[in-house]
Amino acid sequence: MGTARRHAQLLWCAATDRTFERAELKGVEVLAGKCIHCNCMVIVDLDGTRMLRATVEHIVPRTHGGADTLDNLAIACGRCNGAKGIRHDPSPWGDPKLMAMIERLQERKRKRTREPLAGLTLPPLDDAGGDEEPAAAEEPKKKKRGRR
Repeated sequence: MGTARRHAQLLWCAATDRTFERAELKGVEVLAGKCIHCNCMVIVDLDGTRMLRATVEHIVPRTHGGADTLDNLAIACGRCNGAKGIRHDPSPWGDPKLMAMIERLQERKRKRTREPLAGLTLPPLDDAGGDEEPAAAEEPKKKKRGRR
């Protein structure tokens, strides 16, 4: 995924997450909010070129068909996003822990969603992956393993 697209996704996620508000950090206006997992502070620069601790979180992991649509994206701190990937992304589709985590994050996302903050300059939503229909998560195909 390109850097510009990732920045657009972060900006749209922050703009539509009610935990994010305008703030000032060292004289620069930013959006400060909370990680979708642990609620630690994460910061997104308004021009999208600098992010502090903020990463794009795929609620339904890409390894399980999760799309780059705004409804499947949230902002997480790097530590939580990495830990989730290690713990859940390799799990088979239908794994109870994976499914519970997806449901929990979808509910948090629903509770945090709002209209974009007024007065922000945001890239077109389709650049952030938001106009596409959400893809249904499918069970991934099993990889064939060769003999050793």
